[in-house]
Amino acid sequence: MTLGNVFTFTAGWQEMVMIILYFLVLIYIGWYAYQKSTSNLDEYMLGGRNIGPWVTALSAGASDMSGWMLMGLPGEAYSAGVSAAWIAIGLTIGAYVNYLVTAPRLRVYSEVSNNSITLPDFFDNRFRDNSNIIRIISGLVIVVFFAVYTASGMVAGGKLFENAFNTNYFIGLFIVAAIVIIYTFLGGYLAVSLTDLFQGVIMFIAMVIVPITAYFTLTANYDVEPLVRLDELAALNDVSYLSLFAGVGAVTIISGLAWGLGYFGQPHIIIRFMSARSHKILPAARRIGISWMAIALLGSVTTGILGVVFIDTTAENIVDPETILILMSQVLFNPFVGGFFLAAILAAIMSTISSQLLVTSSSLVQDFFRLSRDKFKKKETKTDEQLDRMYVGAGRISVVLVAIVAIIIAWDDESVVLDIVANAWAGFGAAFGPLVILALHWKKMTRSGAIASIVTGAATVILWVYVFDEFGTGLYSIIPGFILATIAGIVVSLMTQKEITQDMKREFVRTTEIVKEK
Repeated sequence: MTLGNVFTFTAGWQEMVMIILYFLVLIYIGWYAYQKSTSNLDEYMLGGRNIGPWVTALSAGASDMSGWMLMGLPGEAYSAGVSAAWIAIGLTIGAYVNYLVTAPRLRVYSEVSNNSITLPDFFDNRFRDNSNIIRIISGLVIVVFFAVYTASGMVAGGKLFENAFNTNYFIGLFIVAAIVIIYTFLGGYLAVSLTDLFQGVIMFIAMVIVPITAYFTLTANYDVEPLVRLDELAALNDVSYLSLFAGVGAVTIISGLAWGLGYFGQPHIIIRFMSARSHKILPAARRIGISWMAIALLGSVTTGILGVVFIDTTAENIVDPETILILMSQVLFNPFVGGFFLAAILAAIMSTISSQLLVTSSSLVQDFFRLSRDKFKKKETKTDEQLDRMYVGAGRISVVLVAIVAIIIAWDDESVVLDIVANAWAGFGAAFGPLVILALHWKKMTRSGAIASIVTGAATVILWVYVFDEFGTGLYSIIPGFILATIAGIVVSLMTQKEITQDMKREFVRTTEIVKEK
């Protein structure tokens, strides 16, 4: 590490030791999960629906936040101040409402409706779609978007190794991909969830300790009062660091808050609800998850804001604001602790990659391989045990195949990939969010309405961003996409009520009865 006018950092052997230990823990968890929960597809893809509240909550949080919480958000707060927190506020509100509106009914309904183990599987069973159109469309949306999503995480991991360890970008890319593939390949959903729990704890510790240590270092070692100095720097830099509303208009605030709508349609997050041991543990998971999220996001914003004073006080400078957490963690702590915080950034990246990898592979197996096999295989010759081994094997092969595709995409780390990923959250939120809510809570929702909702939501986001260029409004694409998808789902469903069967009505009522049980 060298400190001058511009911060540069190359990890030493101490940081290397911590990263290697971190990787070894991940591989061990994968091996443990392999022994415990991979005997059939339900176990491999959903952990046998036996996940407790802590793992449910922290795996949902860790797979959601990605590197954005440890790099993107602190960087935005460093540049713009507290006003950068609108997206964080929207996400926290959205996550809380998602736990209330989606979690209990999806956990129960997905099991009542023919033990559905993927989101497309649930849509297909919920609406008795004998044509499998819903399954195929939603499966394609998941495979295409998540392949790119996964690639973006690998790009971030490769760049972290390139910058922190002074390695070739492609070496870092392969290291990150290899570790994620190993523990996901071995242990499936249980491995991903347990590693997310572990990684969520690491991320939480980083987001609590770094800003607290920075504050006391500034006050004790440099005799600087951060809030007073921020006011002085605000006048010098013409940035209102402590104002939530300074420099932002109504559209920016609405768009930031609208990020919360995305939660209702993110397959890698809501699948956590499907895997819970029971709907009865979800209130505890909600309290754990939202507390984790709120404290971690607060720490993230605080890190960025304190970073302004820290850079000013120590006379350091950084080229990229998103490296502010790396700078502060390496300057404030000894190399072993600094290595721990590098592991926290990797944890944020890898927890999201593994979740997306598993959801994509499960969709390939359940929504394409199994579907096509059932259609063309006239007579089944395999036993249930043989079928379980075959489908789990297919799931493992799919993990590797999706990872290879992601590596190919990540080979070119140009911004065009990241631009697509920036809109993937809106794409999933608009395509699946309204449908998930309507499917769970409105008994008049039909198969045709579901198809209309998915197509309208996805198409609106794509057209809004890539064809109409947001009409010059700057309004986040999930807002028109979510609204139009909801309208399309309701209108088309009301026109096709004849599609509703008695079995569909009974399942809806049965789900309501079970959810009410205490």
